[in-house]
Amino acid sequence: MSEGAIFYACRDGHYVLKFVGEVRLTLCSTIDLHLEAVLGRSEISDTLIDLTETSTIDSTSLGLIAKLAIKAGEKGLPRPTLVSTNPDITKILYSMGFDQVFLLLDSMPTSESDLEQVPFVLESEDQVRARIIGAHRVLIDLNESNRNAFKDLVATLESCG
Repeated sequence: MSEGAIFYACRDGHYVLKFVGEVRLTLCSTIDLHLEAVLGRSEISDTLIDLTETSTIDSTSLGLIAKLAIKAGEKGLPRPTLVSTNPDITKILYSMGFDQVFLLLDSMPTSESDLEQVPFVLESEDQVRARIIGAHRVLIDLNESNRNAFKDLVATLESCG
């Protein structure tokens, strides 16, 4: 098992986010707060999400990545690029409708350089639950299949609050 980590770089308006290892809900606060900060920056002109070294990724993390694409579109930015070389992850991306909000690629278009690790964020259980619910609501809004898959989870999490 390889613990997950998130790295990023921003150069001349080009934002790169790289997920490494097992990306699970333990990173949801880290991901969400980092993405909120990035989306607040006016100099971002395009975004690339790199999943080439991601061994597993859960639905909460996918929901937060989808949120990035939706928010980027609302800001008038081009559709973000998402690179996945793992066939299992790529299959999940297509089944969840990520091809509607991302340009999906199966190989990295450029070399990686000068990435910094996103600092880990620790939040309360209630804050984490709210982020998990928010991430799954984004997935639910992508397509009917996701709605069917995650509506009970969201209802259960909301009832725990």
